[in-house]
Amino acid sequence: MAPVKLTEYRQVEQISTRGPAQFRRLALAAVFLAVILIATRSAFGHLEHAWLLVAAALIGGYMAMNIGANDVANNVGPAVGSKAMTLGTAILIAAVFEAAGAIIAGGDVVSTVKNGIIDPADIGDPMVFVWVMIGALLGAAIWLNIATWLGAPVSTTHSIVGGVMGSGIAAAGFAIVNWPVMGAIVASWVISPVAGGLLAAGLLYVLERKVLWQADPVQAAIRYVPYLLGLMAWTFTTYLALKGVQNVVEVSTPLAFALGLVAGVLTFTLSRPRIARRSPSLRQSREGVNSLFTIPLVAAAALLSFAHGANDVANAVGPLAGVVEALTSTGLDDDGTAGIPLWVLVIGAVGISLGLALFGPRLIRTVGSEITQLDRSRAFCVGLSAAMTVIVASQLGLPVSSTHVALGGIFGVGFLREYFDQRMAKAVEDVLHSHQGDEHIAEVERMLYTFVNADAETKRDMLHQLSDMGHEAVITAAQRRKLKKALKRQQVRREHLFRIVSAWIITVPASALLSALFYFALRGMMI
Repeated sequence: MAPVKLTEYRQVEQISTRGPAQFRRLALAAVFLAVILIATRSAFGHLEHAWLLVAAALIGGYMAMNIGANDVANNVGPAVGSKAMTLGTAILIAAVFEAAGAIIAGGDVVSTVKNGIIDPADIGDPMVFVWVMIGALLGAAIWLNIATWLGAPVSTTHSIVGGVMGSGIAAAGFAIVNWPVMGAIVASWVISPVAGGLLAAGLLYVLERKVLWQADPVQAAIRYVPYLLGLMAWTFTTYLALKGVQNVVEVSTPLAFALGLVAGVLTFTLSRPRIARRSPSLRQSREGVNSLFTIPLVAAAALLSFAHGANDVANAVGPLAGVVEALTSTGLDDDGTAGIPLWVLVIGAVGISLGLALFGPRLIRTVGSEITQLDRSRAFCVGLSAAMTVIVASQLGLPVSSTHVALGGIFGVGFLREYFDQRMAKAVEDVLHSHQGDEHIAEVERMLYTFVNADAETKRDMLHQLSDMGHEAVITAAQRRKLKKALKRQQVRREHLFRIVSAWIITVPASALLSALFYFALRGMMI
């Protein structure tokens, strides 16, 4: 039987997503929304504007599913792309930890006006505020749905920020917007991916130089990898304390860093002898070293999912909580915040997990394997850089998006690979150009085509072999040009780069425009 070509596989995948499998996914999503409708109608049917609360709950559930389908891919995509775990395992781990983070550490109080974009006092009328929040939720959710359909991971926080801004402008004019905050968000479109990319590339460069390019990479790993694992434990413990536990128990920044340091030292102390014991069974290659990062990648995916659930659930249920507060009591608190009831958190938690399981695989594949090829060492650098960048930026007061940071790390790793290929091409050209004669031309040609797709260790060995062949080895000018062209392969797929960056740029204005339209439609129905 002939092997299935990549193009044929993609056609089969597209057919499957449009057929019965897609129908089942949509049916399960509809069941989830139907349960929300029935439960909310039963609990709040006595209210004067019960249908508004029911509509807000449905839209909040829809928004939560879109967050799961789009945003969670950043947490588990690198681990899946590097084959540290399967897609099914990643979805299960992410769903459990996303839900746990949302319910356990979702926060007792969440600002319904995200990041101070608008001032609730400028709206005044509680009913108008309800229309603003519903319009913001629906506009942001539909934009996320469109971005997911386009295969573009975007910031859910930026989506809801744009939604609140758009419906707020529609309700009270441009003066209601805190434009300095919006300027900071625009700045984050550059700060986030650049910072994440530079740090991920820097970590990978150190790992390549100190470990993977060494003559004995396993022995080098015994020396250096425990430091990286300790740094990861320090970073993720601090990240979890500041981004997850902080919502349950007050944790100061110095305490979070201290807890992280303890975890880092403990991880370093335990991992070094364990790696040394494993070393005899490890292959003296990149694959052997990569196996040391499997468990850290799984742990990182789980911790990132927990922190994401604890924080980004507010993007779905924060505005919903504001609607509940406005319709069931005297209105918002003086500081513009609203307590989140448990049932609202459950909608967010279940919605995120369900959206991930039903519609998340496409974005997980995009993040994990379609932008650039990730092995476990590269994926480790991406995850570590994302957590480090978010922590440092938050302490400096810089606006960053975790989505942009993670994807920036992937782009950074990919462009570093291109840089390595260009340096290798130059080195090969210099070596081959120095040879004269034609006695071994057949041998050189064979090595030429093998070299193009070889890994770094094999390339190094082949260069040594060419040098040993002496002055008789030769390669023609045409062959040198072909080799140089082959080694300049793009390690980052430009179509994904341009599509994702374009989606980032239009996220805020797109969700703002949609939200303003929905606000006007709702206002027209109510007046």
